[in-house]
Amino acid sequence: MPAEDANWSAAVTIPRTATRAKNGIELTTMSKDYVLDTPGRSGPRGSGAAFSVIRFREGDGPTAERWRTGRRRDRRGRTMGGVSRERTGPRDLTVVAVPFYFASMALEYVWLRRRAGRQGPSAGDYERRDTVASLAMGVGSLLAPLVLPKLLRPFTPGRGRHGKLLLGTALGAAAVTTAADAVARRAREPMSRPDRETDGPSVSVEPAEDHGETSRRRTVVGRRARQIASVGGVTAVVAGGVAVTTTWAWRTTPDRFWRHRVLPASGTGPLSVLLAIAGWDFIYYWNHRFMHESRYMWALHVVHHSSEHYNLSTALRQPVADVFGTTLPYGTLCLTGIRPELITTARGVNLLYQFWIHTETIGRLGPAETAFNTPSHHRVHHGSNGRYLDRNHGSILIIWDRLFGTFEREDERVVYGLTKNINSFNAGRIISHEYAAMLRDVAHSSSWRERLSYVLRGPGWATRHRAEVETAAGALEDGVMARGFGPGVALAGA
Repeated sequence: MPAEDANWSAAVTIPRTATRAKNGIELTTMSKDYVLDTPGRSGPRGSGAAFSVIRFREGDGPTAERWRTGRRRDRRGRTMGGVSRERTGPRDLTVVAVPFYFASMALEYVWLRRRAGRQGPSAGDYERRDTVASLAMGVGSLLAPLVLPKLLRPFTPGRGRHGKLLLGTALGAAAVTTAADAVARRAREPMSRPDRETDGPSVSVEPAEDHGETSRRRTVVGRRARQIASVGGVTAVVAGGVAVTTTWAWRTTPDRFWRHRVLPASGTGPLSVLLAIAGWDFIYYWNHRFMHESRYMWALHVVHHSSEHYNLSTALRQPVADVFGTTLPYGTLCLTGIRPELITTARGVNLLYQFWIHTETIGRLGPAETAFNTPSHHRVHHGSNGRYLDRNHGSILIIWDRLFGTFEREDERVVYGLTKNINSFNAGRIISHEYAAMLRDVAHSSSWRERLSYVLRGPGWATRHRAEVETAAGALEDGVMARGFGPGVALAGA
């Protein structure tokens, strides 16, 4: 028997939850590996005897699986008993609702066309290129989770074969960048110049021509060090970021939390579903808020805010780079006994609810706006007006914003989009523009504190800090020129 099969046969068991069905065997709860023989036959795989092996990788469950009996042939052409798997877990409600999405958008489009004929155009109107971009983002958000995790799995530390290489690259780049920063800082230090009125020890007595040659040499060294730090800093941030996000996603799956739950397993009735939805909604509030307050998270979420129009198609303009983010894991709900399949259902309900609030066709809804998120509340969230920035993060319930100080009423006309719009309908640019800007800032940084601030602090901080750096650099260069140094002396390596 091959070594692999020997390992499997050491703990061959049939779960107690297994029940025979007319069309095979139905297994409902699985968290370990199992080997299942075809009834009445057994033998090691490859021995010629009819033998079927069913494997469950640890972490695949719990989810409903239906196994149907069948027939297959071995390598020698002999008929063998076989089984096939049919997954019967909870359906993705967001996929089931796709026809509803398009039907709703069609009705909204007709209504808005008629309103535009009476009142003129508005920000809620459909614009062909904008709508196509939103739909492209929607399709991308469905495909990305099927592709990106598989591509990044080999690079996940502790899991993939290239994980150590990724960590080594991040640490090596960080070390080189740190050394280059030190050289660049040394090159930026102002050089003393001969001054007849000063007798202090800092006065240089070098001939003028030697002083100028030294300053030019320091300028070249400083510039090279800055180039190395620029490339190394970006490499370290990207490699380190991928290592952190992939490891976090792997370590925080609902199944992992389910296996370590603190409270007994809940049922699947209406109360359990409501608890799952409320729990998801609370965690979503904080994750959504973090997306607005930390730039690397804003870089993936900005896709949703990039449109200058606001209609139901905007709801489909979803991020496609979730794999590069870190969120509070929704799977923590499993610790309280909430089943993973209920968390999947809660996610679907959450996203379905958010669809209808992306519209200008519905005004205020009276008392319902006290507890629930509504189109009016969410219009505020999408506003680029100063008073509306980073407000109303809730999904189904608005009470979280009221409790934690991020609520704002719709009192003035909403201006949709970003504080600095990208003026593009290109899907690639919509997805990548904030990542590109963030890494550009990292490349121009001169210290790790500055680099990490550009990544971890809010997008507003980055804008303010860039302005401060540009102002300080201009003032410093003016001061250097006024003192009579060459233009590259005090700023060498900057």
